[in-house]
Order: sequence, then C-alpha cells, then structure tokens
Amino acid sequence: MTTRVTDEVAAAWRDLVDTARRSVTDGLVVGTSGNVSVRVGADLVLLTPSGVPYDRLTPDDVTGVDPSGRQVLGTLVPTSELPLHLAVYGATDARAIVHTHAVHATAVSTLVDRLPLVHYMAGALGGQVRTAAYAAYGTRELAENALLALRDRTGCLLRNHGMLTYGSTLSQAYDRTAQLEWMCRVWLTASSVPGRSPSLLTEAEVDTAAARLRGYGQPG
Repeated sequence: MTTRVTDEVAAAWRDLVDTARRSVTDGLVVGTSGNVSVRVGADLVLLTPSGVPYDRLTPDDVTGVDPSGRQVLGTLVPTSELPLHLAVYGATDARAIVHTHAVHATAVSTLVDRLPLVHYMAGALGGQVRTAAYAAYGTRELAENALLALRDRTGCLLRNHGMLTYGSTLSQAYDRTAQLEWMCRVWLTASSVPGRSPSLLTEAEVDTAAARLRGYGQPG
C-alpha cells in the first residue's frame, strides 16, 4: 500500500532536501556522494534517492520506505545505503541520519581506529569517535560494522569511506556531522606540524564536558 503525502510528510521532505543541499554548500558532499534520511512517525523513513543531484530534487520526488525497506513513496530508487540507514534506525533512537564523504573525516578514517581526543566536543557524540571496519558500500556488512562503531555514540567514521551521524532531528544530526568533520580537520592540522604532537584530552575530561553540554543553550 502506498503512503499518502500528508502535510507532515511534505514538510519533512522539504527539510531533508534543504539539509542535503546544505551539505553540498558547506563542502561536506561532492556530487551525489552521501545521503540523508529522516523518520516520520513509526512506519516511514524518507531518504535521498540514489544518484540524483540534490539541486534537482523537487516536492514531487518524495522517496520513502517502511521499516522493512519496502518502498511506499515515490518512484525514484532510494539511496544505495538504505541498509545502513535502516540498521541505525532499528538499533538506536535516531530520528534523522546524515552520511557524507567529507574530506577530513574520510582522510582520518584511513589513519586511525579512533579519532584522538583533540577537543571536548567529542562529548557531544557520546565520547571518542570510532572508525567502523571497511565493507563495500550498500552492504549489510557495512551496516553491521557501523552499528559496532556507534555503540553508545551518535557518530562514527567509516573506514576508507566517510562518516555517519544521527540525532533526534535533522538539524541535530547535521550539526553533529559538521562537528565531527571539524574535529577531524583539527586533528589532521595539529598532527601535520613537524616535530610536534597534539595534546589530547582524557576520556574523563571528555565525559565532564559531555555532562556540561547537556545543559548548554537555552531552556527548552
């Protein structure tokens, strides 16, 4: 049965497309390398379609699946990373996911198993960010590897591939993506100074920052 495009679904699709386009504008995505999704209610996941430049997406291109992966909205084929997105929704409280091949995050994914603790904003992702073992894109193996790296975290690197973050909203998921890319850039920059090694925080220091971050911002 095809899902009806309600006002709620239409608004969620607009937010998804805006977020996807922002990832290109902010230099986190080149071409169609990356994908965004958002959960609407309990039974619908909207996703960017496979191989379609974000600037070409229109309100009529709504693409959605049910939790089993069956397409219930649109005619465009969903992103090839559908198994990855569904696995994260199934195993976490995610309501939105951003996956990109951002330059600095991808570079770091080739170098380390965990992003060194160069900044306390690691606390916003649950702690030290792990790198998921490599697997071919679009596979269940990649999804399983990502879930291991995401244990007690809201973001991870994907070996020789990119990164993924999730949140309770698209805005939060995107902010976490931007923060992770920034931390990767800081570490690469500091590590490139000849004869010097960046100072690192302890896990306890990051945990303290994480507790403080939970009260950051305006009430409500």
